[in-house]
Amino acid sequence: MEIKKYLERIQYEGVTEPSYEVLATLQQQHLLHVPFENLDIHNHIKIDLTNLFDKIVTMKRGGFCYELNGLFYKLLKALDFTVKIVSARVFDGTKNYTPEFDHMTLLVKIKDANYLVDVGFGEFSLHPIKLELDKNNTDLRGIFRVEDFDDNYKVVKKMNADGVFMPEYIFSEKERQTEEFYGMCNYHQTDSRSHFMKKRICSLPVNNGRITLTGNTLKITENSKVTERQLNNEDEVQEVLWNYFGIKL
Repeated sequence: MEIKKYLERIQYEGVTEPSYEVLATLQQQHLLHVPFENLDIHNHIKIDLTNLFDKIVTMKRGGFCYELNGLFYKLLKALDFTVKIVSARVFDGTKNYTPEFDHMTLLVKIKDANYLVDVGFGEFSLHPIKLELDKNNTDLRGIFRVEDFDDNYKVVKKMNADGVFMPEYIFSEKERQTEEFYGMCNYHQTDSRSHFMKKRICSLPVNNGRITLTGNTLKITENSKVTERQLNNEDEVQEVLWNYFGIKL
């Protein structure tokens, strides 16, 4: 882990001693500078979870949860944070949750408090979510809360426009190893049932909104105003990737 290069990649300057303030700033900087994207899947390039630094830091690319949270975990470990990888199961919009290892997320302990930290879940919290049950966590990206789901899982929820807390995913606090996610990582890049196989996506939050490329549609949300533009060819797609996300394929 070349810490200096990683911190330059996310444009972080400052102290690195473990604290909530450092963790929150690292998470925010990571989210603002490293896109959530599945471009390799649609370019038929196998995603390699053992070579994440070169892709995300050296090549200035993004990735999906296994890549983004996987590499951020290594950074936090290198900075002496108490952190572990955990498995999460994503809410499918009905009453069901996806299989184990469908999502990788992180738990970080600072003093006597535990925090849910996620830089690989799209439109999610910009800062760590404290694991205090049934208490609202107000974030720049919404209001979140953690509740008990059952004896094995907790659920993280986000308040919707109607003021109702809707599930995002359930997670166990059991520590996991990266290798345990290989099967689902392979599923998401090879199986036609995976939503990552449907359309390419590249998305990045900005201070007042979000910029997202889905398929050939560029969507820009700025101060709650949404504009969309259809891209006509691959040259325009490559131009958008470079101009908005700093990605050159």
